[in-house]
Amino acid sequence: MSNSPRLTILFDNVPGLPGLESLWGFAALIETGEQTVLFDTGSNGRALLRNMAALGLDPTAVDVLFLSHPHWDHIGGLDSVLECSPALTLVLHQGFSKHLIADLRGQCKDLVVVGAEPRQLAPGLLSTGMLSARSTQQGPPEQGLVLDTTLPDGAQISAVVSGCAHPGMERLVERGTAMLARPIDWAIGGFHLMYAGASEIAHCVGALQALDVAYVAPTHCTGDAARAAFRQAYGEHCAEGGAGREILLRPRFG
Repeated sequence: MSNSPRLTILFDNVPGLPGLESLWGFAALIETGEQTVLFDTGSNGRALLRNMAALGLDPTAVDVLFLSHPHWDHIGGLDSVLECSPALTLVLHQGFSKHLIADLRGQCKDLVVVGAEPRQLAPGLLSTGMLSARSTQQGPPEQGLVLDTTLPDGAQISAVVSGCAHPGMERLVERGTAMLARPIDWAIGGFHLMYAGASEIAHCVGALQALDVAYVAPTHCTGDAARAAFRQAYGEHCAEGGAGREILLRPRFG
């Protein structure tokens, strides 16, 4: 499975490996073999870069920086990343401030602004398109990152990576499923269930199971109760989050 994509959590409020800083927010590095993608930047760029250095990861190797939504705990490290890697492609959506979008145009190699429709960014790398939050109280619009990989042996791997899942994790996965015309293997990131009651948590677990998601890696804003519910429902198919955790995205039957 050495050709499988690898996702390393760089920034997380959930404690992970010893020696890494744990602050509120989320960021992950995704290495597909074709692209190196930084998903979000956490809340603090200096801490993000220190965690990358501790893990032996080079920020200048990033090809694409994908921002899920404009909350501070996901874009707080943006300046630090762009200062290190001005030659990357930056992907955000129309829900970001038009003034921020204008300012960023000269700070990266390419700037891609995604609308409401799904969009292919590179082979095997797609955006769900901008989806509205479940309610005005649930946060801003958000886009999820969809990965679609075929290994040399023909095995396929798909994943949806979420920053906070303000639209609902099941909606992001539903969009990814429709885009690829097959079930999503992995659902990863913040599931935004930290304030949810037992019935809402059970609904999300059941919805992802009904969508035939094979593996989950809930972290960041998912909350302790929801993470425990996913561990119980998915067993060994539930990967732990936390800063420094490395997740090898294996096929559902791998």
